[in-house]
Amino acid sequence: MAQVDGASHILVIRLSAMGDVAMMVPVIRVLTATYPNLKITVLTRGFFAPMFKGIPGVAIYEADVNGVHSGVIGLGRLARDLRDTGIDKVADLHNVLRSNVLKSVFYMFGIPVKQIDKGRAEKKALTRDDNKVFKPLKSTIRRYADVFEALGYIIDLSKHQFPLKEKISEKIRDLVGTEPKKWLGIAPFAQHDSKAYPKDLMEEVLRKLSDNPKIKILLFGGGNKEEQQMEIWAAKYSNTISIAGKLTLAEELSLISNLDAMLSMDSGNGHMAAMYGIPVITIWGVTHPYAGFAPFNQPEENSLIPDLNKYPKIPTSVYGNKYPEGYKNAIGSILPESVLKKIEEVLF
Repeated sequence: MAQVDGASHILVIRLSAMGDVAMMVPVIRVLTATYPNLKITVLTRGFFAPMFKGIPGVAIYEADVNGVHSGVIGLGRLARDLRDTGIDKVADLHNVLRSNVLKSVFYMFGIPVKQIDKGRAEKKALTRDDNKVFKPLKSTIRRYADVFEALGYIIDLSKHQFPLKEKISEKIRDLVGTEPKKWLGIAPFAQHDSKAYPKDLMEEVLRKLSDNPKIKILLFGGGNKEEQQMEIWAAKYSNTISIAGKLTLAEELSLISNLDAMLSMDSGNGHMAAMYGIPVITIWGVTHPYAGFAPFNQPEENSLIPDLNKYPKIPTSVYGNKYPEGYKNAIGSILPESVLKKIEEVLF
């Protein structure tokens, strides 16, 4: 075990993606609360900086991997610049080609690096067709914490404390309204179609929810096609507003911190809501919570999964990009009635 120095300066590497960065936040909160003299620099996309708002001792260093930090030469320049900030330990929570190049340079500088164990062999056993080992694996959040423990910083995730709700700005109030309703965030899309609830079924959920005068539906997401679809739904159904493209990330997070619940696919919005302790209901397709990507501190029963008797090969992949014939629409075996029932349980 490494020797703990309470005044150390740790570089934390996690360049993408949004959900993976959001899962870091509870770990960093506990780390800084446990070791208040630590200085933390997070190497990530500048866009993600608002996620770390309010965490003491944390600074963001923006990685420009498509510009000045591109290629081996650019990454070498980045490593030197980071060394000059005074870092003395590195927690690589990404473990990809870029971070491995950085690791090699840091080793030459005499700076120790610990990397996340992604559990690739276990995940392969979980997702393969034959001789599948169907059991819950260590969560990604726990894997992050293990990296800090390898550096000598023992942290107890059960001691995590969620931040207070953020103050709602006038801009958000004007967008969302002031009626005393339950605010339900819905993020209906995902990176892969196999992880997104079918549009006709989602529309049925929205139609029935919109009939409830006690609920305000707030649609979250990005991408031109997705934004267009959410605007169509918002125009079609009462008590429904599309947030997409109307707020900065910092403003979205402020709104998310005030939700009463979030309905999400296996995607980033669920993890951002979980950062604030918001109840999160997740709808899963060909992926599965057992792979370790369930939102932080959420009850298992809030994960809605397909009919595994009909689709026994689930999970077919970790990220939803691989599935056998006939499995693309497995998520559609989750009935809208099941989704609505779970929303009712969580909200009321």
